[in-house]
This record gives sequence, structure tokens and C-alpha cells, in this order.
Amino acid sequence: MLRLELKVNLRDPGIFVIALTLIAGVSGMLYGQSGGEDQPGLNGMKILPKNAEVDFPINQSEGEWQECLTPSQYGILREKGTERAFTGKYDKLYQEGIYYSAATGQPLFSSEDKFHSGTGWPSFYKTISADAVVLREDNSLFIKRVEVLDSSSGSHLGHVFEDGPEPTGLRYCINSTALIFVPEGAEPPPIVKEYLAKHGR
Repeated sequence: MLRLELKVNLRDPGIFVIALTLIAGVSGMLYGQSGGEDQPGLNGMKILPKNAEVDFPINQSEGEWQECLTPSQYGILREKGTERAFTGKYDKLYQEGIYYSAATGQPLFSSEDKFHSGTGWPSFYKTISADAVVLREDNSLFIKRVEVLDSSSGSHLGHVFEDGPEPTGLRYCINSTALIFVPEGAEPPPIVKEYLAKHGR
């Protein structure tokens, strides 16, 4: 068996740029290229370009977000962090109820649509309503993914992938820290009550 080794000096700026270009090219071939406009996909939902500007109904300064969120919530919801796999409190929770945005109290997912993905994060095959989330391109780490934002504030929830179960074939992979779970029949916390009072759902 013939073994071919290629040694590249990535400290050479020219070689480094070429390597990045090759990686980006392979990523584009595997996942498709963005034309800078809304991309169709994921059961007809539009995927916004990475830098698309969106006017979200709830708009606060980052200072205001820091005041109303815990440090861990802020790191996930506003700084696009990711909790470690299998550490989230909702990963293996299958009690009946509704999952709300920890940023705004907006309803996002129902326990009826939750499934065990084995990935270490709470997983859902659909959102509670068609307009509950906004999808946006995420090309960080040279991998093209689809970011999931709550549609009320644009806060980061996680990502969605096309390896879920029927009937949608989707897997919304969501951080527990970005969610508030309210069991069926339980009293919602103030943030949820305020959102529902203002928006009627």
C-alpha cells in the first residue's frame, strides 16, 4: 500500500491562506454556497444570511441583557455559547409541558415534539409554532450550520440539523440554559406570564 504524506508549513502566511481557501472550498461543495439572500430549506423555512439584520420585537442593549440574565444564560443566549454535552438539565427530561425562551418567556417547543437524540442536548423535531424561531446561517469553525434564534429577541438557542425523526426529519439541538420548562398544569414564572399577557400566546 502506497502512503503519501503532505507536509505544509502553516506558519508561511501564503500557505496558510491557501489552506483556508481549500477548506472553505470543500465546505462549500459539501454544504452549498450562500448567495447572500434568504436560502430556502428545512421544510420551507427561510434561512437568513449570517449577517442579515433583523428587527426583533424585543430589543435591549447588551447591558440590559446582562442585568436580567444569569452569567450562564447570557453566555448562551447573547454570546452564542454552547453548554457541554450531557450537562443540561433538560437533556433527559420527558415530562409533559412547554419549553419557553429563558430570554423572553416566548413559547418555543412542546414536550410532545421532544425526542431522545443521544447527542447530549434537548432535541425537538419541530417548534411549537411556525414563527417561534428564526433560522440563520452559521459558518463558524469552517462548518456550515443553521443557527436557531428565538423570534422575539434574536437570542441564540442552538442549531438545527436534518438528521431528526419523521415527520419533519429535523433535529432542533437546543441548549438547556436557553430554555425554561413549565410542566403541564404548573404556574408559569413571571417572565412567561408577562410575555403571554403582552403577546397573547
